[in-house]
Amino acid sequence: MLLLHISDIHFRAPECTQENDPNRAYRTRMIQDAKARARALGGVDAILVGGDIAFRGVQSEYTAASMWLEQLARESGCPLERIFVVPGNHDIDRSRISGSRQICNIHKAIKDATPAYRYRELQAQLAEAATGRALFEPLAAYNEFAARFNCQVFHERLAWKQDLVLAPGMTLRIHGFTSTLLSGAVTEDGQNDKQLSLYLSPWQTALLDPDPNIVNLVMAHHPPDWLMDQDEVEDAVHGRAAIHLWGHKHRQRINKDDQYLRLAAGAVNPDASEPGWHPAYNLIELSIQGFGAARALHVNAHLLEWQTNPERYRARQDIQGREVFQHSILCPGDDHPTTPATGPPAPSAGPALVGATAIPAPAPDVEAAMGEKYTRNLVIRWWELPMAARREIALRLGLISEDEISLPEPERYARALMRAKERNQLEQVAEEINKWQTQ
Repeated sequence: MLLLHISDIHFRAPECTQENDPNRAYRTRMIQDAKARARALGGVDAILVGGDIAFRGVQSEYTAASMWLEQLARESGCPLERIFVVPGNHDIDRSRISGSRQICNIHKAIKDATPAYRYRELQAQLAEAATGRALFEPLAAYNEFAARFNCQVFHERLAWKQDLVLAPGMTLRIHGFTSTLLSGAVTEDGQNDKQLSLYLSPWQTALLDPDPNIVNLVMAHHPPDWLMDQDEVEDAVHGRAAIHLWGHKHRQRINKDDQYLRLAAGAVNPDASEPGWHPAYNLIELSIQGFGAARALHVNAHLLEWQTNPERYRARQDIQGREVFQHSILCPGDDHPTTPATGPPAPSAGPALVGATAIPAPAPDVEAAMGEKYTRNLVIRWWELPMAARREIALRLGLISEDEISLPEPERYARALMRAKERNQLEQVAEEINKWQTQ
């Protein structure tokens, strides 16, 4: 399996919609390089985008980003339904925060809570429909963009997970974490998003299930050292996820441990005034080798960075001068895997309080199963429908209630499509889509 890992593309309006966009050439060069390398390696199986897709989190930036990502997928041989995204701090529309006392108060309440009660405060804010949805208003344009890839986030879905088949009996489970819950608020000294000012929460890390037949991959924009709950996140991610992908710092890095491999993507479009300016991206080959107690995840990581004069991407070298960073992580086979529960899981009612700590209800397996090729392709076709068609189909099939019509579309139809999966109604949805597309 070949993964293309990028971050910090920074589509900036209005330049990104104009012919004289100064960053266009770097993005074009990246596509050209990825196309050649992917062809040699057999084609990209998934594109993982680690946030900061936009610059100000506005609609026109995501329109440009969608067109570019479609081209990247097409040229690298990646199916469009295999694009996965998470939000970064530049995907926040900060004008929605500065103009809302409610959002500022929510941020302050969570940040000011003591570490022992911060999760309780977050849960309380999310449990109230008004404050829970307000927390995600700055991501409105991002969510409209991300919905096409089934990666939108809202107050009942802080993180998403999707399964891909890695090898017979082995699954790659991609976890998209939201590190921007508290991003964008301006402090009294005029600053925002300081290091250790953001919060991930156990709501997200508790979704990492250390199943021996699942390789967990974690993707988030901010690395743990930007989070208030840094130690807790590090412990959870180190112990339960084999692959960690981060962005934000605009610095390409690789760290290897017996239990995991950690990669920082660098930036597709760093600011040209930054010290050590180097556009960068990663190609990651995953394979399963061996059996039983000797079974291992083998990784070949290609870290590509920009050079000028002549303009091209070149491979970074490991300490032995090789252009591929190799690593193996033991994942012994399970002779007695846990038998999944039969029948559709009950819908999650959100986190439940256990003693002094709030623990999320187990995420239903149906969400991970939304990673199936057929289902993700159907999601893309769903979002190509006119707004009226989506509403009519969802109501006719009983996938949303009248009370849910007022919800933001990304949240409304995330619920609808999940219900269709749970109720085995995806074929009906596909038939309805076909009717509209053939009219």
